[in-house]
Amino acid sequence: MPLVTTTKMFEDAYKNGYAVGAFNVDNVDIMKAVLQAAEKTKSPVIIAISSGALKFIGENYVRQVIDCAMKEITVPVALHLDHGKSVELCKKCVDLGFTSVMIDASSCDFEENIRQTKEVVEYAHAHGVVVESELGAIAGVEDDVCVDDKYGHFTHPNDAVEFVKRTGIDSLAIAIGTAHGAYKFKPGQKPELRFDILDEIETKMPGFPLVLHGASSVPHASLEILNKYGGKMPEAIGIPEEMLRKAASKGICKINVGTDIRVAYVGALRKALCEFPEKFDCRTFITPAMEAVTALVEDKVTNVFGSAHHAE
Repeated sequence: MPLVTTTKMFEDAYKNGYAVGAFNVDNVDIMKAVLQAAEKTKSPVIIAISSGALKFIGENYVRQVIDCAMKEITVPVALHLDHGKSVELCKKCVDLGFTSVMIDASSCDFEENIRQTKEVVEYAHAHGVVVESELGAIAGVEDDVCVDDKYGHFTHPNDAVEFVKRTGIDSLAIAIGTAHGAYKFKPGQKPELRFDILDEIETKMPGFPLVLHGASSVPHASLEILNKYGGKMPEAIGIPEEMLRKAASKGICKINVGTDIRVAYVGALRKALCEFPEKFDCRTFITPAMEAVTALVEDKVTNVFGSAHHAE
């Protein structure tokens, strides 16, 4: 099956009250594990590639690998640039065959954000590629994204309406209290999302695809394995899954997951390395790491996002 854009994915997600998962893949192993989970659960899925992952995997490898994988996949898959920090990078990914790109100029002032976003939209749409942008800054640290808590700010509903109208984007990432990375909240702090802001934006732009970044829940089971086998993430706190389910029912069509993938993969890898010190075949260690990612994605699309069986 060929790669697709997110247009029909989001139309169906909004209509039926679920969200499509955008899973950040750092290497080919993780990409394969995510695709296997989507195929098994019959869920549409978005393969999200950051600029860092693009460099690590290799620009030409990304598209060639996923093209080969798609020969065995029957569910809708979009290839998405996550947090493109420049117009040039977004255009490059369009040329590489990505079906969706995100231009993230949210750290710029409102008018500059609009200018950069419009330039990407004009180029991408001319090539049949959809565009996501961000308004309001998602706090936290992850890969190439770093926003100090005091600068993280919520998306103003009126700004969202104007931004979408003036840029012509296809989806908008909004800031309602999520945060990038594993350390989203301080110990003892109660996680809260501004559903009132989400409701107001959705009311002003009914049917328009909204996106939630920084939405990893940092499952305790994965974290426990990672820490038991040498990891040091004792105070990692994520977004409660019940909040993600609620968001998916309120117009959030795409939910990004990065940290959870990394914690599951590295935790299982550490465990295998400790349990089989006599082994030197890398498949002994990589296989359980991939299986952990597949299990995580299956759980997300089935029990949290609600996208399972929507590609049948």
